[in-house]
Amino acid sequence: MTADDNEPVTRPPAPGRRDILEAAATAFTRGGYTATTIDDIAREMGATKGRVYHYYRAKADVFLDIVTTGMQELIDGVQPIAGNTGLDPATRLWRMAHHHAGLMMTRNSFQRVAMRAVEMRRLGEAPAQQQALETVVAMRDRYEQLFADVIDEGRQAGVFRDVDSRLATKPLLGALNWISLWYDPQRGDYNTRQRVADEYADFILGGLRRSPR
Repeated sequence: MTADDNEPVTRPPAPGRRDILEAAATAFTRGGYTATTIDDIAREMGATKGRVYHYYRAKADVFLDIVTTGMQELIDGVQPIAGNTGLDPATRLWRMAHHHAGLMMTRNSFQRVAMRAVEMRRLGEAPAQQQALETVVAMRDRYEQLFADVIDEGRQAGVFRDVDSRLATKPLLGALNWISLWYDPQRGDYNTRQRVADEYADFILGGLRRSPR
């Protein structure tokens, strides 16, 4: 369920950065933002911290890059589904929710860190970090709007209940995002992931459908 994103927000990380981000996502997931150090990230990579500092000036910069990368992965996968007007709103919303749920499991470390982005409030006040924070907020708003627009279409078509579409996205995404916190990628397999994604997508769609009179 992926396609080209016509309006990319961020560029994919360069190969050198990608290795660091993969290791850092694992380290942050295991130890949390505050307790994790650059040494921990380097140790996860089997490298020296000089390799990390070659690309990043501070731990906060690594964290923010993980968050923006995780958000971009969500946008890249969901935006083409949302824009596929050949499908009815209910089918699009189901597939959007299913794709989101899948990423919470297959990209667990990245998405788990991204979902903990509230910790960004503890980051420094460096201008580059503040700019990154603004980018994250803009990406989040853009992503939520993809769901809100499809919900609006379904509401206007009489398929969904008469809800505030922006408000409805909050519990919808909250339920999906929570998967990243309880799912154990070491224990799950393909069939488990499909079952979880199916059930969550069904649950979300069922909560928005208009009940027959």
